[in-house]
Amino acid sequence: MARQRNRAGSRSESLARPGISFRQFVWLWNRFQGQTTPRLHLEIAEWLGQAWLQQDRRLLLLVFRSAGKSTLVGIFSAWLLANDPNLRILVLAAEHELATKMVRNVKRIVERHPLTRHLVPRRADQWAADQFTVSRPMNLRDPSLLARGIGANITGSRAEIVICDDVEVPNTCNTAAKRAELRERLSEIGYILVPGGLQLFVGTPHSFHSIYAEQPRAELGEHRPFLSDFRRLSLPLIDESSLSRWPERFTPERIEEIRRQSGPAKFDSQMLLQPRPLDEIRLDPARLVRYDAPLDFRESNDETVLSINGRRLVSATGWWDPAYGAPGSGDASVVAAVFVDEDGYYWLHGIRYLRHDPSRVDEVDEATQLCRQVAEFADQLYLPAIAIETNGLGKFLPALLRREIHARRLGCAVIERVSSTSKTQRILDAFDPLLAAAALRAHASIWTTPFIEEMREWRPGRQSRDDGLDAVSGCLLTEPVRLRRISPGTPRNWRPGQSLHIAASNFSP
Repeated sequence: MARQRNRAGSRSESLARPGISFRQFVWLWNRFQGQTTPRLHLEIAEWLGQAWLQQDRRLLLLVFRSAGKSTLVGIFSAWLLANDPNLRILVLAAEHELATKMVRNVKRIVERHPLTRHLVPRRADQWAADQFTVSRPMNLRDPSLLARGIGANITGSRAEIVICDDVEVPNTCNTAAKRAELRERLSEIGYILVPGGLQLFVGTPHSFHSIYAEQPRAELGEHRPFLSDFRRLSLPLIDESSLSRWPERFTPERIEEIRRQSGPAKFDSQMLLQPRPLDEIRLDPARLVRYDAPLDFRESNDETVLSINGRRLVSATGWWDPAYGAPGSGDASVVAAVFVDEDGYYWLHGIRYLRHDPSRVDEVDEATQLCRQVAEFADQLYLPAIAIETNGLGKFLPALLRREIHARRLGCAVIERVSSTSKTQRILDAFDPLLAAAALRAHASIWTTPFIEEMREWRPGRQSRDDGLDAVSGCLLTEPVRLRRISPGTPRNWRPGQSLHIAASNFSP
């Protein structure tokens, strides 16, 4: 391992004083091809060359579609091999065919560039379609350039440079499961890269939850962006002066044509590098009114008041949409709570995706574990009642939930509900009018749950996760509950208009 680190270090040192800069290498290649070099390509070449020489080994290059970024990265690979033929480069793309396309491009450059022709090997078997090995002093097991799809098995490979070229495309990011799988696969690159090696991402955003996003996505559990520690160069089609970065090819007329053909969301994402969902959002989380204030419970003059942000709450609804099965598989079991204030605004203050512990089922069965979590949820939010959907699996749960609520001495009613309307229609009926009127508030904690992602991904008639949406729609469509809430100690009746009277008694407890 020490010998390997020293070898990697010596390679970096050999490239610290190359005979020709990458910018010059690009210009010379285009000159031999009878082409000019656009200013955009010179800017990218300058950035890549300087980043390599300055020992920056975590790079992110974001450039708009059809800008020739993959071509430039291919030339970059040839330049690296020209300076150190012993380098091993792994190219990862969304699909094997896309990675192979870059290998073919690099092979063509090595064969024709005046500074790399000497690297062409004598043996034809070292010059394959998806990998090749240049003429090099060292005898290494891995080829000079290897192409693989992001889903391929790369265990056992080693490389000084890993290039992730367009690993994020619709086919790898159009569902939550695919986005999670992509992140998991990319996390394995560290096992391939030798110490001191370069990891270079090249691409454009294809999802709001893009791996290239500059802000963390709290609904994915991110506390920092996925590529937060990467040095970033972002070059959208339109620069800070509202001018085209490549005016010879992308004239104002051409830009407007692309905008019309692609639509605003795709144009923002692919050409302006601003992550957006690529189709219209039906339930836009941006239309939620976000707040951070906690529930404020106060008792005074034999009256209790529950409020948020100084607004007195007059009613509340809790809804549990139960589900069973191993955590993380199938439908999720979700409980939600919505409050209504004196002005008729709705406050989504809590939502919990319930999980049971399979290792404890011999001690406490799954249904009881879930009921205890729902009872705890009701207690924390001062809920006067919980409605439970009894369709299918929920038939025997009300009795168990009442038992757990009684064990906690909560004055919380359990209301059984049967849903006869389709789930899609319930969600539309619940959310559309409130979002249109900006009447639905949501606590900041909601953004740390899968609920926000469900809103952004949900489309009528399309298969997607909607368990949280279903639970909240149950709250919104249910008649608000104004039952008296009783807790241990002093009774609490926080709904206005229902005064509390404590009668005198002559008997001893």
